[in-house]
Amino acid sequence: MGLVSLDVELGDRGYPILIGDGLIGQPEQWLPHFSDGVVVVVTNDTIAPLYLDTVRSALGGRLRCEIILADGEQHKTLDTVARIYDSLISHRCDRKTTLLALGGGVVGDMTGFAAATYQRGVHFVQMPTTLLAQVDSSVGGKTGVNHPQGKNMIGAFYQPRCVIADIGTLGTLPDREYAAGIAEVIKYGLIADAPFDRWLTENMPRLMTREPTAMVEAVRRSCANKAAVVAEDEREGGRRAILNLGHTFGHAIETATAYTQYLHGEAVAIGMLMAADLSSRLGWISVAEVTRIRALLQSAGLPVTAPTGFSTAQFMDLMSADKKVLHGQLRLVLLREVGEAIVTAATPTATLEALLDDWLMST
Repeated sequence: MGLVSLDVELGDRGYPILIGDGLIGQPEQWLPHFSDGVVVVVTNDTIAPLYLDTVRSALGGRLRCEIILADGEQHKTLDTVARIYDSLISHRCDRKTTLLALGGGVVGDMTGFAAATYQRGVHFVQMPTTLLAQVDSSVGGKTGVNHPQGKNMIGAFYQPRCVIADIGTLGTLPDREYAAGIAEVIKYGLIADAPFDRWLTENMPRLMTREPTAMVEAVRRSCANKAAVVAEDEREGGRRAILNLGHTFGHAIETATAYTQYLHGEAVAIGMLMAADLSSRLGWISVAEVTRIRALLQSAGLPVTAPTGFSTAQFMDLMSADKKVLHGQLRLVLLREVGEAIVTAATPTATLEALLDDWLMST
């Protein structure tokens, strides 16, 4: 299977996304995209035993040090980023250093944030090893950490030099984490690419058996959709917010459960179905479409019911901490139709509360 390459078009800050099977072991494909200087690998204790030796061999004498963090969303904090700073300073890393994020979205977000802020900015490269990171968090330059009162509340927009998506790493993912990544893949069809949505409906069995050609196509189409949106609106001043379909609901779910009960993609899957339900209640998509979206999520092994243990008022309060809130108004990403998402602050409060009442009472 050959190398697939596409570009994020951001002028002099643009960069390639490389997609293929076995890329980590093919440094001739990706090392030319690194700047001069030493490299620091940031990874976690789950990924390090799997891929760190291969990366270490590829980098050779350019490797300055390795930083191995604890795995899990609960560790995506300023305290953990401080560990990265401590290591960079103790190893006398200068502004020519490149940070290589080897891992999933948590590693990528924290490494990017450290790169954005260490000595006011050093280069970094994304080497995502989960499906969710390959199709979403590694592309677009969003970096940051969580705060106890809200997800990703502290961060920066900071683009990588390159994204290296080796689908071979997806073979080691547990089924649950793989399914969580499929949630973000499904998102792209719903928000901007109706033909991709149809492709997913037809090819989900191939994706769930991790057929390499199907995985490459899913990653390619997802990255192409995200790259197009990011190129149009890098800093989420407008259209880029559609990439957050389901995320306002999903982030509230994650925060309420202290990032321990649901993987990010699982919470987003529930949130996307809630957003679809709300879109139907507003008369934009049919009940039949909501049913179809539910079935598509279920075919990927994703949850489709909200968690128990908190009320509509509590949920509304958590949603009010969302980064898309402007001037006190909650803005939601909803579906005008499959393949067309919008960002709106015009959702009637009574309609939203009725939705939450139904979802939270039905669990």
